[in-house]
Amino acid sequence: MTEQPTEWKKSSRSGENACVEVSMTPTGVLFRDSKDPDGPRLSFTPEAVAALVADLRDGELRGPAA
Repeated sequence: MTEQPTEWKKSSRSGENACVEVSMTPTGVLFRDSKDPDGPRLSFTPEAVAALVADLRDGELRGPAA
């Protein structure tokens, strides 16, 4: 059973319709494409999202060198 989000939020820096939205549920964090609100959603544990944010902040995750 998929948990229903209580509220979707997107960054204040995003454009009108091209960003990722996030919602907290009692057991996880959901992500969706703002252009397709009824489309697929990704679900992660709060611990996984915290680890991702920490790695991004620490520069652990970088794209290919230009």
